[in-house]
Amino acid sequence: MISYKIENITVFQSSLYMTTTAIVETEDVMIMTDPNWLPSEVAAIRKYVDEHIGTKQLYIIYTHSDFDHIIGSGAFPDAKVIATEELQRNEHKEEIIKKIHAFDSGYYLQRNYEPHYPRVDYPVTHDGQILDLGQISLTFYKAPGHTSDCLFTIIEPLGIFLSGDYLSDVEFPFIFSSFKDYLNTMDKAEYILKTHHINLLIPGHGSITEDKQEIDNRLNDSKFYLNNLLNEGDSLEKYCREKYAFYEGIGNIHLENRKLAKKESVI
Repeated sequence: MISYKIENITVFQSSLYMTTTAIVETEDVMIMTDPNWLPSEVAAIRKYVDEHIGTKQLYIIYTHSDFDHIIGSGAFPDAKVIATEELQRNEHKEEIIKKIHAFDSGYYLQRNYEPHYPRVDYPVTHDGQILDLGQISLTFYKAPGHTSDCLFTIIEPLGIFLSGDYLSDVEFPFIFSSFKDYLNTMDKAEYILKTHHINLLIPGHGSITEDKQEIDNRLNDSKFYLNNLLNEGDSLEKYCREKYAFYEGIGNIHLENRKLAKKESVI
């Protein structure tokens, strides 16, 4: 499962949707994002944690509440949880857990833990909120648009940008909550890239990159998509077909994006 490893950073990638789980280790703490997907994959991540955690405290950052990103939460009851206050007070917790059970039932999957909705120990309430953990510092920014409870995290001084379901090289923007919020979040991502020294981008789906030009390109690609979403015709669809290898599997989301953007534009 390991798709990227350098010094104290390990990234696991699921066979499903190229979904990532990042682990950052220091002398004091271990920080993880979104443990996922399949039971054997969550077990492999749990095994890695058990082999490397020692006396360190485990922290899990949940980038948002989509069921595929919290599906492994029950396997890490010892973790301290970081997430937005919006994720903490989500009114659809039971529905999200039902999606996990429906997924497992549909594919005859058995887990050695009971999936549950994360209990948040450190809620993020505002942009620029900082949590110091020994040698490192986490700076948080709320990032609504994909969902209303998304979170950006910057790990300093390592220069790691945990972007959740944004800035992917395999997905155009998936807008599940608000088109206008997504636009604002991309402006926030641009601000982050200008004000923080970013060495590594880890998205929730797709490839990790150390290339600063690639990071800028992903931001520009997302802004191009959003800025052209309301244009009539099929030129944007053609662009997406050429750029994103899995478009045939996700093209319906492009159509739903356009509906949502049009709806917001007339309100």
